[in-house]
Order: sequence, then C-alpha cells, then structure tokens
Amino acid sequence: MTAIDFQRDVIEASYQQPVLVDFYATWCGPCRMLAPVLDEVARTAQPPVKLVKIDTDQYREFAIAHGVSGIPDVRLFVDGRQIGSFTGFRPKPQVESFIRDRLRLSAAKA
Repeated sequence: MTAIDFQRDVIEASYQQPVLVDFYATWCGPCRMLAPVLDEVARTAQPPVKLVKIDTDQYREFAIAHGVSGIPDVRLFVDGRQIGSFTGFRPKPQVESFIRDRLRLSAAKA
C-alpha cells in the first residue's frame, strides 16, 4: 500500500471530486463485507467518487485524529469538509442513497 497523505489524498482531492474514505481493518468481518460494496459504488457513482481506504491498524494516527471509534467507518468529503458519515455495514442501495443524499444536501447549501 502506498503511503497516505490525508491532506493531499482526501482534503485537497475533495475539491476536484467527492472523496469517500473507508476506515477499516483487515481482521474486521463487516469491513470485508463492505469493501466490495464501496468499490462498486465508487466506480459507478455519478458524479464520480474517489475511494480512499485507510487501514486503521497501519494508519492509527488518522483514525485517532478523526475520532474513529468503530469500523468500518465511512466518511464523505466535498470541498475540503466532511459532509456525512456512517459506521458499520450497509448494503449497496443504502450506500448509494447515502452518497446521493449527502451530495444533494451539500449542493443545496452551496
């Protein structure tokens, strides 16, 4: 895995396109179930969404800095700020709705 620079890979990138951050661990069953859902949703989302995966065992400092208390912990960033999050497994339709609804609310506030 390449090193993650949260400022560059998430915050700055979110000015170009929405960024979905997946805080996970390899030993976490719900994380393993959610991973292919996030991969597919990020690949097919309109507008396109960048997916950044952060292993909380490898990048513990990011998890601590962002107050991650349970995994999987998914956060959506737009224009340098977090606009939504959820913890735990969600099926594909709920993840799609989460992204669509948060992006719509974010656009309405802009």
